[in-house]
Amino acid sequence: MKTKYFLSWLILAVTFTPATADETTNADVVIYGGTSAAVTAAVQVKQMGKSVVIVCPDKHLGGLSSGGLGWTDTGKKEVIGGLARDFYHRIYLEYQKPESWQWQTRDSYGNKGQGNRAIDGENRTQWIFEPHVAEKVFEDYIAEYAIPVHRDRWLDRQSGVEVVDGRIVSIRMLGGQTYQAKVFLDATYEGDLLAAAGVPYHVGRESVEQYGENWNGVQTGVLHHQHHFGNLPPISPYKTPGDPSSGVLPRISADPPGEKGAADHRVQAYCFRMCLTDHPENRVPFAEPEGYDPSQYELLARIYQAGWQDTFRKFDPIPNRKTDTNNHGPMSTDNIGFNYDYPEASYERRREIIREHETYQKGWLYFHTTDPRVPDEIRTAMQSWGLAADEFTDNGNWPHQIYVREARRMIGKYVMTENELQKRRPTPKSVGMGSYSIDSHNVQRYITPEGYVQNEGDIGVSTGGPYQISYDSLVPKQSDCTNLLVPVCVSSSHIAFGSIRMEPVFMILGQSAATAAVLAIDGGSAVQDVRYEDLKERLEADGQVLQYEGGGGSGAALRPGDFSGIVLDNVAAKLDGSWQSSQANHPHFLAGYLHDGNANKGQSTATFEVALDAGTYDVQIAYPVNNNRASNVPVQIAHAEGTESVTLNQRSKPAVEDTFASLGRYRFDAGTPARVVITNDATDGYVIIDAVRFVPVKGSE
Repeated sequence: MKTKYFLSWLILAVTFTPATADETTNADVVIYGGTSAAVTAAVQVKQMGKSVVIVCPDKHLGGLSSGGLGWTDTGKKEVIGGLARDFYHRIYLEYQKPESWQWQTRDSYGNKGQGNRAIDGENRTQWIFEPHVAEKVFEDYIAEYAIPVHRDRWLDRQSGVEVVDGRIVSIRMLGGQTYQAKVFLDATYEGDLLAAAGVPYHVGRESVEQYGENWNGVQTGVLHHQHHFGNLPPISPYKTPGDPSSGVLPRISADPPGEKGAADHRVQAYCFRMCLTDHPENRVPFAEPEGYDPSQYELLARIYQAGWQDTFRKFDPIPNRKTDTNNHGPMSTDNIGFNYDYPEASYERRREIIREHETYQKGWLYFHTTDPRVPDEIRTAMQSWGLAADEFTDNGNWPHQIYVREARRMIGKYVMTENELQKRRPTPKSVGMGSYSIDSHNVQRYITPEGYVQNEGDIGVSTGGPYQISYDSLVPKQSDCTNLLVPVCVSSSHIAFGSIRMEPVFMILGQSAATAAVLAIDGGSAVQDVRYEDLKERLEADGQVLQYEGGGGSGAALRPGDFSGIVLDNVAAKLDGSWQSSQANHPHFLAGYLHDGNANKGQSTATFEVALDAGTYDVQIAYPVNNNRASNVPVQIAHAEGTESVTLNQRSKPAVEDTFASLGRYRFDAGTPARVVITNDATDGYVIIDAVRFVPVKGSE
């Protein structure tokens, strides 16, 4: 017992090191932020023999990893190495203790995870966990490595960052405390330090043209996952259904959504990842929140009236009869459209936004348990759930961290895009890997031209397996700042960040950024000038995974360059309507193929266009065969003599090299692009978009 009390005193002494007003703290590396990346970065600095201090606005360390996100977005676990893997190993060790299973037996928990087993006994890792267990592991790191943590310290974003000759000299908090270092890390979700230092950044979505992407920008008509209204009968957005003059319902924007593919200022939705339980002895019933207004959920009532039933789809199980509850459905816990100004907002405005999100989400729960318009079976089921009484005990059992899925993104030395993630372009200087699908949550809820409500911005696209992340995406351009690294708000496009933003990746990048910081100090160089060979050697020695040869699926992807003629992968297609990505069937080209979900017939189109030398070409289409495919896929070929319409049976195995089906031979002129248009009009199964090929016919002009 004396040992326990001494350890508790030691943790407090280390982590709550006081910094009085006007006091200056010096360290080799100063990390601003209290996220999971901040902790792994600090541990790495200490392991490499340098001094470090974490200074952060947070009172709790770990960000979302200790803030409710226990249903880990692992992706391919084999590419999670270094301190990130050590974190999940320590989680495993915590759950080997019998006292960790208070509300549930280990055997009754099962072993369900997100694409992986929750508990991997062979590799001694556990990927699914409770918030308080994650926080304990982070605090154990802090105590073990004697890392000073100055909490509840808020950067003076207006004038608190001193930059001289492109180097940050010091940062000052609103309370007057100053921190000096040789290298700084911005490990916040918001990118506050990089912005205050004058480093360029982006908020919102870039256009598809800016980086040559397919899934960036406004994506009206694209209905991925099930977080939309496309699977329900049309729902009116007006207070009096069908009457625009009656006004628009709450939580629906009357603004135009924007042109498809265009850039905008909007940010994907935030929520709280709630830790709920149905254990009667640990359950806190959902209470009516202050400011509750049932009219805010009129749209939700109409959704239930239309037949929605999947309310509990994302009550993902974590140990001890608890959940990591996430958004699911057309109107769920994501507070769509109420966070646009959060990334650049003042601290006070951010607090207002967070309070509004909390009120909305608590009201969403209370509405489910009390409103008679919720179906009886759903209302009764929700009444059996509540907040977990042993989680977030100093915050009314509510998560202390809002899920900032995206805020600022640095515009650095190298910008990661979907082209790198989908391996269409090589990634220089790998310092870690990601593998989760490209995942953007909804960005807006708008009124369609037909006068119905719809969500927009939710994208789920495969990366085709693990991808590398460039060191140059962690550093600013040398002309902007030479001693700052950014492992969270990395230099990436909106759509690429949709995959990079996962918590294991932040831990990986935190460690890699810290390694580079120490090497820059030892070499007396700018962070941009760290020798990659030295960085790579140290990262690999510390267990980081910088490349992966295992592939992204159950079969090798086809490559356009391995075939004669001109092969256009589906990423070259102009898409209209709803297309979903997949790798389920082989063979397919590159990162996978697209399908129409066997839904919304007549609304989805893929157009391939290419300039050809004059002559005759055999036009071919590639698709992985399956008996659930459409046997009557309409295809139009625009050629020199006009437009030919043909029907393709995608249930039949392609006859050309077991990969392509020929649509016939056509002559094309040099001055007019060749065009192939594939639609899902009146089709009788899944329509597949993989690749189109033009093969010159010998002897033609």
